[in-house]
Amino acid sequence: MSTEYTIRRKVLTLFGAKFHIYNAQGELAGFSQQKAFKLKEDIRIYADESKSRELMRIAARSIIDWGAAYDVIDSATNAKVGALRRKGWSSMVRDSWSVLGPADQELGQIQEDSVTLALARRLLPFANLIPQSYSLRQGAADSGPAIAEYHTHFNPFIHKLTVIIPDECPLSPYLVLAGGILLAAVEGRQQD
Repeated sequence: MSTEYTIRRKVLTLFGAKFHIYNAQGELAGFSQQKAFKLKEDIRIYADESKSRELMRIAARSIIDWGAAYDVIDSATNAKVGALRRKGWSSMVRDSWSVLGPADQELGQIQEDSVTLALARRLLPFANLIPQSYSLRQGAADSGPAIAEYHTHFNPFIHKLTVIIPDECPLSPYLVLAGGILLAAVEGRQQD
């Protein structure tokens, strides 16, 4: 069995971005509204649009960094569940992130599955409309077993990303879901 979420980000927003996170039954499981023109990302995910209960936050460690690291914090306990670090140079060819534990030990990698499609999206006009797939793997990106998946869907007005977390995934669901939110926020921005 697995848990599935869909992250939706409206493409045509004037200031900032709004993310809605839905569970497999189509019920709202989370909401985030990014502030525009922030130098240091601070993404807060709430239980719903009222923003009365914060679930988690994703905070950049530094201002605009090519290989930026983002701490993922469980808001209920204020405990760091891990971090995600964008691999700057290797993300030039295909999107790649390191998944880190609470003490910044490397636990795995999120990487775009197809090098060919990644290059096509970067070099051909309108190729960014081709959906992307990512795998979260334990250990090295190409050798460890896949423990979660991310899939984008073609839609010119709403960036949609499905996150599939198998029950046997050893990582915190917040850390895996934060990976999907960052893919939609950071990588998705490149496609707009």
